[in-house]
Amino acid sequence: MSKRLFDLLISAFGLLLLFPFFIIIAFFISLDSSGPVFYLQERVGKDGALFKLFKFRTMRTGADKLTAITVGKRDPRITRLGYYLRKFKIDELPQLINVFLGNMSLVGPRPELKKFVDRYSIEQRRVIEVKPGITDYASIEFRNENELLEGKPDPIEFYMREIMPVKLKLNLKYIETRSFWVDLKIIAQTIWLIMSSRK
Repeated sequence: MSKRLFDLLISAFGLLLLFPFFIIIAFFISLDSSGPVFYLQERVGKDGALFKLFKFRTMRTGADKLTAITVGKRDPRITRLGYYLRKFKIDELPQLINVFLGNMSLVGPRPELKKFVDRYSIEQRRVIEVKPGITDYASIEFRNENELLEGKPDPIEFYMREIMPVKLKLNLKYIETRSFWVDLKIIAQTIWLIMSSRK
């Protein structure tokens, strides 16, 4: 089975299965704070193409303009419901729409903001030769990224200097070893980590 066919089948099935759940989440987001249900952010896709990444909105409207990343478990910009949507990665589920549309894959390097991609070296830019994904080795390794940034004088600079290079190495590792079975392994590990976080 081709990667695209697998992505298409799983994303279509997932969206149909989760549609009632999405309606419930949308209702509670509307109750919790004013603003749109979805948060669309421009990210860099395959070969540098820009696209809009879907997420459930977890911040107060306009809060993303203060800084590009969230910091700590309790970033004050995050809504009450948003905290739990992030904790259990529920906010990421609308990216199945991106997978269905074809600008993302289930597994692949996480898509970054253009301001970060512009800092990539020639070698690091290899990560945008493939479709970005919902999950990857780096997502698993840095599942508590927000906590690592907590207390840093300049979280963005720390991210670019300390975290981003390690993520990119993991992304390159994925590109060099990718296969259908590697994708299944990463998906299984991701689901296990999400389920474990409920404890």
